[in-house]
Amino acid sequence: MFAHHSPIKTISVLPKAEKSLQRRHPWIFSGAVRQEDRTLPGGSTVAVHAADGRRLGWGAYSPHSQIRIRMWSFDASATIDAGFFHRRLEAAIQARRKLPLLAPCTAVRLVNAESDRLPGLIVDRYDDFLVCQFLTAGAEFWKTTIVTHLRALLPVKGIFERSDVEVRAKEGLSPQSGPLWGALPPERVAVQAGAVRFLVDLRHGHKTGFYLDQRENQARAADFAADGEVLNCFCYTGGFGLWALRGGARRVTNIDASPDVLALARDNASLNGLDDAPIDYVAGNVFECLRRYRDERRAFDLIVLDPPKFVASAGQLNKGCRGYKDINLLAFKLLRPGGVLMTFSCSGRVDSLLFQKIVAGAAVDAGRDVRLIGHLSQAADHPVGLSFPEGHYLKGVIAMSA
Repeated sequence: MFAHHSPIKTISVLPKAEKSLQRRHPWIFSGAVRQEDRTLPGGSTVAVHAADGRRLGWGAYSPHSQIRIRMWSFDASATIDAGFFHRRLEAAIQARRKLPLLAPCTAVRLVNAESDRLPGLIVDRYDDFLVCQFLTAGAEFWKTTIVTHLRALLPVKGIFERSDVEVRAKEGLSPQSGPLWGALPPERVAVQAGAVRFLVDLRHGHKTGFYLDQRENQARAADFAADGEVLNCFCYTGGFGLWALRGGARRVTNIDASPDVLALARDNASLNGLDDAPIDYVAGNVFECLRRYRDERRAFDLIVLDPPKFVASAGQLNKGCRGYKDINLLAFKLLRPGGVLMTFSCSGRVDSLLFQKIVAGAAVDAGRDVRLIGHLSQAADHPVGLSFPEGHYLKGVIAMSA
């Protein structure tokens, strides 16, 4: 493990990187590195120097990634050791105690990577269990230390790893999943998100088991659901639909490609005493289902579009934008006059303005006059560092049809 009494490894950066670091952006790309030792192990702590030799801070080195260095600290005199991680984790956890979250809330993001000054580290709490993702070489390097300090800071039953994600390959890391400490979580953990309860599959569910970033947005669905027919697309385990029913929806149709998550959505309805509620569960391709409903001249009062990421790289931008346009166009054709569309993009490369333009274009092509009545984003426990705009990945629009 790195200690500062061992020889300090330094990396020198070009002036463009120096300017970025002065703005406290935590990434240094390979093209901005002036001099490096490619034999350094992945995750090694390095001192980052300007061309004139001034120390600019400390970062984690990743020889396999285009993002060559992720900054731990912009303090030239900092020490990157166990105490550093304890303080950073403690600060992130304390910050959550001040945030406006649904109450009661037993499912919270405690560490949100770069925006909590811990690049590559995700820590989510689900009742008595923590689920961690170590997404970068630096986070992986300090994994044992991080787990030790999470145990010290939080009285939980177990800590589970869900680093089974493709992005680790860019860091030269293999996927990892399994227990890190303590008890193995049960197959399903029950959590409370305001007035609604959910069963979460921590071991195999999407992300760390649940879309915590949508928690407050799901609650907003109740505001527009009264006495309406609701279409919940890419429903996952039914969150938006359950909140719509709490808001007085007359009927909810949940669509998802996965029969397994629809089974969990049914169980979530039961957990909330809604066994006999008017809910339809449709396993299928959302695009195909929407076209079929259009041809059948079906109509809805509230439609939710919460698709997976359509744009994972710059090369996918045009195709992904066409996908967003197509699906929103179909939704507008299914929306009754006075109906509301809640539509989202979780593609970081599609910014808020571009997404709004896509939705506006879809409304025009559908021949509908539509008013914007709200913007949505990720929940407050998924903060965005002001020096790290890439952290703002989830954007949503609430639109009302005339």
